[in-house]
Amino acid sequence: MTARACILGCAGPVLTSEEAAFFRRARPWGFILFRRNIETPDQTRALVNALRESVGREDAPVLVDQEGGRVQRLGPPHWRRYPAGRAYGELPVEDRREITRLGARLIAHDLAALGINVDCLPVLDVPDPQMHEVIGDRAYDPTPEGVALLGRAACEGLMAGGVLPVVKHIPGHGRARADSHLELPVVDASRAELEARDFIPFQALSDMPMAMSAHVVYADLDPSLPATLSRRVLDVAVRGIIGFDGLLMTDDLSMKALGGDFDDRAAAALDAGCDMILHCNGDIAEMQAVAQGTWFLEGRAAERAYAALQRTPKRVEPFDAAAANARFDAAFAGRLAA
Repeated sequence: MTARACILGCAGPVLTSEEAAFFRRARPWGFILFRRNIETPDQTRALVNALRESVGREDAPVLVDQEGGRVQRLGPPHWRRYPAGRAYGELPVEDRREITRLGARLIAHDLAALGINVDCLPVLDVPDPQMHEVIGDRAYDPTPEGVALLGRAACEGLMAGGVLPVVKHIPGHGRARADSHLELPVVDASRAELEARDFIPFQALSDMPMAMSAHVVYADLDPSLPATLSRRVLDVAVRGIIGFDGLLMTDDLSMKALGGDFDDRAAAALDAGCDMILHCNGDIAEMQAVAQGTWFLEGRAAERAYAALQRTPKRVEPFDAAAANARFDAAFAGRLAA
């Protein structure tokens, strides 16, 4: 069955008949869950199954943002609380890579048990302490090399547990002076400065199956349009300098960094070179407009979507969850605030 080039959400913890009928008609490639959709393991598993049933595809991707820290959709009492990315980078040097991979492997264990097969992790943005805190402690390290090292460890941990990673926010959100959830950030750094710092982690992980774009204007590359809507930024920076040839999805199309009608936003992002539209808030009227502006997967985008799913490991790495949790807790003993 042909899928439309979009990933959509739903409004609550149970799929409504109206939503199911809409998804059946629209045929999105995948779905994304937020905290509003998640109550208990059994309820979440049932919702995941219902979403896939609505489009008649058992392999339909189901995504979630499960980073840890401020960005964690699954949490207590049913799932453990994970630390933000910065906490991994502050571990002793000899432990950082191991524990970052282990944390992601534990997250994959949680997600796979629910049928969730894609995590929007890792954050590969290199933080600038003088800029907006929207990235802040979500970043692994203050250096591009440290971000790349721990970002790859996180990808390895997720994939070992059968969950695909999405690297974000390509080509880099760390210099943004505003939160793109609320307004459109502009980065004034030169192309040379971006290549020397911001692009490095994305280049190092350009072999990953999926990436999420940044709703950020990079003035030296395109002074008018954010990366998500800029053919020049996507061609020159993302596909060119960085060399990423995997599936490129937008960040959430409902964020206030973008303007205009939702069908226009979707069409503009696809025209610019994004392969997949992401819309997260579950508003059915907005999703209907997104679907109107989104075409069915074809050509190179279809090939990338297929190739991304083919990267899902057929076998998960053997895993002792109790031992892994004990090792993880021991690594962070006394280091995390209550």
